[in-house]
Amino acid sequence: MNVDFDAPRPSDTDDADEPSFGTRSRATADDTPDLDGAAGPDSTDERDPIDEEMSVPVVPMRADEFRCGRCYLVHHRSRLADGHAGQLCRDCV
Repeated sequence: MNVDFDAPRPSDTDDADEPSFGTRSRATADDTPDLDGAAGPDSTDERDPIDEEMSVPVVPMRADEFRCGRCYLVHHRSRLADGHAGQLCRDCV
């Protein structure tokens, strides 16, 4: 079915029996499976929890690095902002 999106929309009195694009019937909404998990914790959908550990190696901070006090990212000392009491990166100043 081809749809002309530039065509004027019909008024509310035209085709009053057909639902608009934004509305769905209650039966259709209940029959649709929740594929993205948006139903929340009360959902009857039973999924197995993931029991995997993250396998990302943690590298300690080097002597020439600092952690920004505002964004909490680790930067090289050359990114340290001058003239500030706390350790802030140049992006956060």
